[in-house]
Amino acid sequence: MFERVPRLVFISVRNGLLAGLLGIVFLVILYFVGRHPFLFPVYFDFRLVLISAFVVITLKELRDDHQQGVLYFGQGMIAAFLFTLVFALIAAGFILIFSALYPAFVQDYITLATSQLRSIDPAIVAQLGKEVVERNINELPATNGADLALDYLVKSVLISFFISLIISVILRRQPKN
Repeated sequence: MFERVPRLVFISVRNGLLAGLLGIVFLVILYFVGRHPFLFPVYFDFRLVLISAFVVITLKELRDDHQQGVLYFGQGMIAAFLFTLVFALIAAGFILIFSALYPAFVQDYITLATSQLRSIDPAIVAQLGKEVVERNINELPATNGADLALDYLVKSVLISFFISLIISVILRRQPKN
């Protein structure tokens, strides 16, 4: 049955499933050790390492094991996008289900994010605008699991896009003529 699926799709989906499961484990561990996974700055997010490692593994396997050492930039971007889509959808789906089954997940986020916004340095508040900070504080109580899941999905795709650009350029190899 799987022989008919193109290798690019099969490898990307398989690795996306694995990364999605690993991402779920990281989310749960971070939350239950007292570090809410949505309150990390993007540059400290575990997804940077997870996505980078899996995109490299996916593209290297595709290039070296199935395409005789040839990988075009477009193939790399497509494979990385498919991987990211599967990974992000699985993790976002989990967040949606987890937040419905465990409402404290969303409530803890609202509480911690509110206190984090209230503790921003006044100089930074002046730069951002007091109205913007107040609006964000006032909108936080309306946050729900779907908002967190969508946030996770969008940020994962954006993080992966930039990582995929770099890795696809580094790992591409074209046939020698």
